[in-house]
Amino acid sequence: MGYMNIVLFHSTYGLRPAVHAAADRLRAAGHQVQVPDLFEGRTFETVEEGMAHRDEIGRDELLKRAVLASAPHSDQGLVYAGFSFGGSVAQHLALADEKARGLLLLHGTADLDEDTAVDELPVQLHIADPDPFETHDWLTAWYLRMQRAGADVEVHRYPGAGHLFTDPDLDDYDAEAAEQTWKAAIGFLDSL
Repeated sequence: MGYMNIVLFHSTYGLRPAVHAAADRLRAAGHQVQVPDLFEGRTFETVEEGMAHRDEIGRDELLKRAVLASAPHSDQGLVYAGFSFGGSVAQHLALADEKARGLLLLHGTADLDEDTAVDELPVQLHIADPDPFETHDWLTAWYLRMQRAGADVEVHRYPGAGHLFTDPDLDDYDAEAAEQTWKAAIGFLDSL
């Protein structure tokens, strides 16, 4: 087991304390973690404000910022990780990076192109059940498309948890689900 280089993307709330706390937790487990700020210092109190800001910047610009933040580290083979919107960013980057070592999705997924292909990329998803932003139908379709693309996907569902249940500063927080998530996530990273 060696350490992983991880790039961890924040949710539409921006780069808040919970993201740094998560990065510290992964560092304590022996990994190197980069935490890019795609919103350039802006953070939000509500998911609606954050989504409005995300849409204002635009998807292409945000992905460009994410790629620029990851590029200096990608030669070593990155594990891409993210919370909610950050998970969708991480997924886009991981599927486009043939050196990616893994993809850790917390509370979010993204659509993928029909012609996406990866070589047994290990993927772990942690998701509330049900999740307001990730319906069962969507997740089933996502899972099948990821498998078809060649990813090795493992899904952990947390019944009754809020959407962003790993963030202690939000109403969504579920301490038990969060602990289970980090335990599984660190196990996943150790297995890569």
